[in-house]
Amino acid sequence: MLLPLFFFFLHLHLHLSSSSSISFPDFQIIDVLQPPLTVTATLPDFNNTHFSDESSSKYTLRLLHRDRFPSVTYRNHHHRLHARMRRDTDRVSAILRRISGKVIPSSDSRYEVNDFGSDIVSGMDQGSGEYFVRIGVGSPPRDQYMVIDSGSDMVWVQCQPCKLCYKQSDPVFDPAKSGSYTGVSCGSSVCDRIENSGCHSGGCRYEVMYGDGSYTKGTLALETLTFAKTVVRNVAMGCGHRNRGMFIGAAGLLGIGGGSMSFVGQLSGQTGGAFGYCLVSRGTDSTGSLVFGREALPVGASWVPLVRNPRAPSFYYVGLKGLGVGGVRIPLPDGVFDLTETGDGGVVMDTGTAVTRLPTAAYVAFRDGFKSQTANLPRASGVSIFDTCYDLSGFVSVRVPTVSFYFTEGPVLTLPARNFLMPVDDSGTYCFAFAASPTGLSIIGNIQQEGIQVSFDGANGFVGFGPNVC
Repeated sequence: MLLPLFFFFLHLHLHLSSSSSISFPDFQIIDVLQPPLTVTATLPDFNNTHFSDESSSKYTLRLLHRDRFPSVTYRNHHHRLHARMRRDTDRVSAILRRISGKVIPSSDSRYEVNDFGSDIVSGMDQGSGEYFVRIGVGSPPRDQYMVIDSGSDMVWVQCQPCKLCYKQSDPVFDPAKSGSYTGVSCGSSVCDRIENSGCHSGGCRYEVMYGDGSYTKGTLALETLTFAKTVVRNVAMGCGHRNRGMFIGAAGLLGIGGGSMSFVGQLSGQTGGAFGYCLVSRGTDSTGSLVFGREALPVGASWVPLVRNPRAPSFYYVGLKGLGVGGVRIPLPDGVFDLTETGDGGVVMDTGTAVTRLPTAAYVAFRDGFKSQTANLPRASGVSIFDTCYDLSGFVSVRVPTVSFYFTEGPVLTLPARNFLMPVDDSGTYCFAFAASPTGLSIIGNIQQEGIQVSFDGANGFVGFGPNVC
């Protein structure tokens, strides 16, 4: 069944001066059709993906949303939504624990549901496993599905001998069958860069623990990763012999965070810390893309400075100054999005969180601004973590106000309608796809990033939006 068809557009504008003449779209038209009911997943043909060759500084991967993963099945749209929101709640709670060092109760806990099939495994709090890539590991390369995570700095896969492993789609990687596998010694500088490293029989051991009880433990190694014709040698990678929890069917995790041990950090000499992605829209048959290299940085993007938080170097923080609804900027408390000197607050862009979270004061003002401009639409009861929903079952099309992010130094990102008003059941209920954060931290989630070209220039400290939709 086809997804609801949205007439939408992405508007990007860079303020050049305070006297600039700015024109923003105030409203969009949304065609209200039956929400998606697809409950089984099919895999795309990764063999036909175009990749760069070894002489290029641009590496390209296809992104697969977890809803299309072969071991993922849902009874209906309601089941899929609640499973995703449960993962999202776990993810957000764990990010807050990582940054603050405290156990912070989730304000979303009252929405948790238990009707998940056994195939729906809660992802580790480092990432809910929203997007997967296909990578060849070792020599000769063994193809493996790996989860991408912009908030993690570790690259790892499950390995034989597997003393404790969760179920994955591909055969577990056997380092004994790889001609390029090289163990890292305890005295290596690479071993020193791992937070929880140890030594066993002269080899470097690693251990990564996650807040929901999941973990990976094993041997640190240098290995070759292959993206079709592109070969990247000597990648520092965890070979996990004891792993618990983790993501549905995936072999491990490809960390693309801001630290030196992430895949992006390890490629920095070749790519300048540059990469970009386009997250595929949920429920579609298309695949997204993940590109490494300075050639991935588009001309004409609107660039926003990255903000560094020494307490959480893995995360990509951006400067957010305001929110808009229908072309009108919403009055917000001063400094509500600021990152403090102690590392609290701020705004993180995250691929593993689905729904954007905002501090309560900002969320309430933002939500109320949206409600005031949609007072003519029939309301529906709240669903899961969403408290502002609409019954659009009787409509053919609906006029809705636009939603905008106002960033530091001027850029304004106005979202496509499907990125802020989403179907949550099979009967025409749509919800405002934002939620309150229990702390001062804001997280821009992947629903709000879908279909938008997002690029990171790590060397110069910027993130870019556009100029194209994808």
